[in-house]
Amino acid sequence: MLLEAFEYDTVEPAPVEAILRCHTEDYVKRIRTIAEPTWLDGDTFASETTFEAALLAAGAAIAAAERGGFALARPPGHHALADRAMGFCVFNNVAIAARHAQAELGIGRVAILDWDVHHGNGTQAIFWDDPTVLYVSLHEWPFYPGSGGPGEGNETTVNVPMEALSGDSEYQRAFADVVEPAIRAFLPELVLVSAGFDAHGSDPLADMRLSDGAFAWMAERATTVGPRVAAVLEGGYNIETLPRLVAAALEGFSE
Repeated sequence: MLLEAFEYDTVEPAPVEAILRCHTEDYVKRIRTIAEPTWLDGDTFASETTFEAALLAAGAAIAAAERGGFALARPPGHHALADRAMGFCVFNNVAIAARHAQAELGIGRVAILDWDVHHGNGTQAIFWDDPTVLYVSLHEWPFYPGSGGPGEGNETTVNVPMEALSGDSEYQRAFADVVEPAIRAFLPELVLVSAGFDAHGSDPLADMRLSDGAFAWMAERATTVGPRVAAVLEGGYNIETLPRLVAAALEGFSE
């Protein structure tokens, strides 16, 4: 199914106070005052329009959390730390959405499921000491950014490092053995999915072998582990396949 078959809404930029729930004032000021093209780190390019774009991406994540939708926005977010950009990410969209849900929607417990092929080090760091937010990540290991390895975690941080060339059967086993039990045991009121599509077999930036259908069944499984679910676009770097993979996930979320 093509993406055009789904219903879309426009969104408002996130208010700065929503960004400040996850990022420092100095860092937000730095992004706001960029006046010319610059590199924020070795991967993350920015310009005078980056602040506006990043606010819109965070606003889309907030709207998704409010409406049970899918935030189709870039730049992505899960590498962004409280005080710096990293790995294409400027503001941590899913973290901002989680904090918004707690502050404005009366949500107490949020689970974040991150199936991007890269570990969401920024999301992990923001919530590391927070017992109200569960972070569960499946990601290629060893791989960029070098975090999320075996044994790294705590009571509300569950990392599931996956070997290169893992495919549908390995992910299905990880969901059944680790991911779903951990999220169900946490009893979240809201599940937010950091939905990256770079674990697909055609993606140029990783070495995993997920099929199109894997994104449909992962999305469907996400709907079974909590009473509310929303998703935020993270990675996915094959522009030929990304639309159909997002469409597959949307089908799964709508089951």
